[in-house]
Amino acid sequence: MDYTVARTFSSLYIGIDIAWLLVYAGILLWLGKRTAVVVGLLMGVVYFLIDWGLYYQVLGTRHIEGADPFWFLVWFSLSYGLTNFAWIWLLFDRDGHAVEWSLLPILGWVTVAQVSANFGDGFGQISVSRGVGYHGVMAAVMLAGYLYLAVANLRGEEQVNLLWLLAIGFGVQFAWESALLISGIRPPLLLPVIVNSLIETNSGIPIAYLAYRAVTRRMAVTVPVRTAA
Repeated sequence: MDYTVARTFSSLYIGIDIAWLLVYAGILLWLGKRTAVVVGLLMGVVYFLIDWGLYYQVLGTRHIEGADPFWFLVWFSLSYGLTNFAWIWLLFDRDGHAVEWSLLPILGWVTVAQVSANFGDGFGQISVSRGVGYHGVMAAVMLAGYLYLAVANLRGEEQVNLLWLLAIGFGVQFAWESALLISGIRPPLLLPVIVNSLIETNSGIPIAYLAYRAVTRRMAVTVPVRTAA
């Protein structure tokens, strides 16, 4: 199944979003969540390589009007990578503050979209669209990842809360899609919201979780244990 995912917004959105990203990253750093920020920025680079290199250059499924494609995708990828994957990393922690960690990106997305919509009349309009013919590949990756974790659970090799991972994958994407939808940036279509939320972020959640576990275990080993004098 292929359809076009599109969004149209004022260029003011970019300026406000950059300011919010600095605030968001600053809050996380202030609270000692440096690893989440680093992971978010690294995933922003990964998103850029995929969006610019694969979708725009190779497949030609990404279309941008009203902005320089290269610099637009630099901002877009870093914005999406930082907010989404820093949030995902924090949710993996299960530190009892899932609500607080979730409010930061959700309220930021809604506020940036609403402010730019209300005060962006004098600014240029940017239109972005992409086809989703690659959803079949993403669904296969999602199946492989969750199948691996499910079989490992059944064999007693793992004790991963798969429902929690599925909720993270669906919830993060759904929040992002909903913020665009209610702000008028996305066309009022329900199918893209549901399908994107089920597949897109969830396709990478098992891999992200395994990476999270490997990194946190490595950090636990390398941090020296302090004993009482």
